[in-house]
Amino acid sequence: MSSKLFSAGAVVVCLFVVGLVGSSASPAASGPCGTASVSSVHYTHVLWIWMENHSYDKIIGSSSAPYINSLAAACGLASNYHNITHPSLPNYVGATSGLSLSGLSPFSGDCGPGGSCNTKAPSIFGETSSWKAYEETMPKNCYTANSGNYYVRHDPPPYFTSLSNCSTNDVPYTQLASDLSSGKLPAFSFVSPNAVDDMHNGTVAQGDTWLSKNVPTILNSSAYKTGTLAVFITWDEGTGGTTGANCAASTTDNSCHVATLVISPSTKTGTNSSALFNHYSLFMTTASLLKLSPLGLAAKAPSQVTAFNL
Repeated sequence: MSSKLFSAGAVVVCLFVVGLVGSSASPAASGPCGTASVSSVHYTHVLWIWMENHSYDKIIGSSSAPYINSLAAACGLASNYHNITHPSLPNYVGATSGLSLSGLSPFSGDCGPGGSCNTKAPSIFGETSSWKAYEETMPKNCYTANSGNYYVRHDPPPYFTSLSNCSTNDVPYTQLASDLSSGKLPAFSFVSPNAVDDMHNGTVAQGDTWLSKNVPTILNSSAYKTGTLAVFITWDEGTGGTTGANCAASTTDNSCHVATLVISPSTKTGTNSSALFNHYSLFMTTASLLKLSPLGLAAKAPSQVTAFNL
């Protein structure tokens, strides 16, 4: 684990790194990344944005995703990044808990929280000094049923029965802007656009447009500009795929290969790492930055800290 760790005041954007296999970087530019040295930043906040159901080749290079591709070019791209399995929910739960495939099997039906569709396992939410999940179009805090384009299976906190503060910290997305402007961003933030804006029911172009309208607010915040925030954008799973597939280390199944962007002031412009990362790596990277103990399989996953100069 890197000695470069997160403290209470920085934010991070999702991405994983194990080593510098195939890693490259171009000189710093005037965009959001490459503006600070790693010695001058202190990441105490990490923010994940999760999109839905599109493989790497449906996003990177797509004419329908100009904003995403501009961010990938201006910041960092994990080009050999993998989801854990199929369908959606096991990825959300696995990435935030480190649970193995066997531990994720109760969630393979994309079920709502309750009955056997929950877990007593600890999660990243309970490990942090502070956290919030920001859920677009969720009707009220910690809502445990689908409502319009809010899908509870894209909102992991309600599935962790060990969490005592879901009703306080799992909030509608509209609160993110006020938390950013007031300096109240928690150490760990989980952002889920609604089912249209995350590309589940909407198009790649709709998801790209949502990101183009919302990510700049994050990158223009004082937390990001002062070098305390790192941001990660990833997809829950690739296109298609088989329920229960072992995707974390798969290099042949295209449905297991997703794009992950790493955005931070110290990530050099144009960084592209071909090291094998996955959603467990995202947890490991975040744990390294925020000085947390990685849980389950995340403890064995490669960190992206070095590859993306975090």
